[in-house]
Amino acid sequence: MSTLQSVPALGTHPADGSTQSRAETREQLSKATYDLLVIGGGILGISTAWHAAQSGLRVALVDAGDFAGATSSASSKLLHGGLRYLQTGAVKLVAENHFERRAVSREVAPHLANPLTFYLPVYKGGPHGAAKLGAGVFAYSALSAFGDGVGHVISPSKAQRDVPELRTDNLKAVAVYGDDQMNDARMALMTVRAAVEAGATVLNHAEVTGLRFTQGRVTGAELKDGTDGTEFGVNARLVLNATGPWVDHLRKMENPNAAPSIRLSKGAHLVLKRTSPWKAALATPIDKYRITFALPWEDMLLLGTTDEEFEGDPADVRVTEKDTAQILDEAAFSVRDQQLSRDLITYSFAGLRVLPGGPGDTSKAKRETVVTEGAGGMLSVAGGKWTTFRHIGRTVMNKLAALPGQPLAEDMEPIAHLPKKLPLPGIANPNAVAHRLLVDGSAPGPRMAPETARHLATHYGSLSFDIARLANEDAALAERIHPDAPEIWAQVVYARDHEWAETVDDVLRRRTTLTIRGLDTEDVRARTKSILEQRG
Repeated sequence: MSTLQSVPALGTHPADGSTQSRAETREQLSKATYDLLVIGGGILGISTAWHAAQSGLRVALVDAGDFAGATSSASSKLLHGGLRYLQTGAVKLVAENHFERRAVSREVAPHLANPLTFYLPVYKGGPHGAAKLGAGVFAYSALSAFGDGVGHVISPSKAQRDVPELRTDNLKAVAVYGDDQMNDARMALMTVRAAVEAGATVLNHAEVTGLRFTQGRVTGAELKDGTDGTEFGVNARLVLNATGPWVDHLRKMENPNAAPSIRLSKGAHLVLKRTSPWKAALATPIDKYRITFALPWEDMLLLGTTDEEFEGDPADVRVTEKDTAQILDEAAFSVRDQQLSRDLITYSFAGLRVLPGGPGDTSKAKRETVVTEGAGGMLSVAGGKWTTFRHIGRTVMNKLAALPGQPLAEDMEPIAHLPKKLPLPGIANPNAVAHRLLVDGSAPGPRMAPETARHLATHYGSLSFDIARLANEDAALAERIHPDAPEIWAQVVYARDHEWAETVDDVLRRRTTLTIRGLDTEDVRARTKSILEQRG
């Protein structure tokens, strides 16, 4: 693979998705005064930056780590209405979630989301009876206007044909409903790209070391580039704190006496190799309020999640032995032992849910979005569900428009005037894209494997053709990164030049699936690092 050492950098025009150099971006950030500086590159900050740029504001977005590097790439990977919310009577919330779920999966990003059938097993002695769950999934499907079929109940034998590893001992019935699934890191990256195409300036690995003040008002931030230590600053008329679990840390930079506004709940997950095909996911009630998931995802099996209060440093969150044991024990309610061998675990991850401050069990807390304004005028936004990321962006924009004195209202297009379901970059039918990639593969050059074509189509949409061009121009880039994964080396070059990848983990954990498959070997990491160092 000697040619990997001489891959040229691609163009640097931001409008086409390629990224200008960090030095150029730092200079751009330092010289301009932005209408809005968004601190935090999780999906809440990304969505707000996207909507703000659409509305005509001059927007900057920075993050201390990678985009979606924390909570936003540590979710259960679901776009869902929230079946458990029906128990609390939150019918309107479920309907709103369904609307957003279907908008994203059908119209905004059909190339990044896919429908998934869920089986909800009813065991003898379980927390819910078959009649109750049957009625629940019917009501759930009704709230999405039966867009995913009618929730119903099937026999254990029929369910086991689709999920051979389903435990059938004492299984009375299986309720069926539909939701959607995604790769959260890829969805977030495509939203960053959408924000940039709308005019936003973005920089990851840029840590806020302090806030700028003008007559007591927050008017920007001091930053340090995590890649080379360069210090610089950004001026802005308004600063939005969207730092997720770190939201109160930044609020204390504004006001050292700021009281805590949130609490944190840790959710851990395990990724395992599959022992058989899974044509549906399992959602198994553990008690009256909690459900454990077994989800076919990225050719693997995703198990989780936990839900417990977390009070430490958010940077220290990780999966413990206790978490692993709990996830496997809870999965064993409905999954056969052979699928739950620890030898099958390839990866584990934990994220922090941001919940409104207050007492009570975190598993019963609503996933609400909290928007607060500090003494220095900095807005802070935290919490909410991945499914409603567009809605949260619109909510924050409405808040910006209604601020006292309306400092930004005259310069922004009202959110109601923006396209309701603007698609993310790469939108296309993934089946058509995969077919085209395979047909084009018959041209001179290496033929693309069907699993690679499918992977590209469902993670990049029509942007897959840019990656295919790289592979056609250099045979080394058409080779698999690892023989047991669908990704090819062209994706690493693409991540470097078009997706703001700065570190090996940026590439292998979030822009590809090598890490979650347990395939980020020393050789793979070394070759990836070599490509990243060739940045033009």
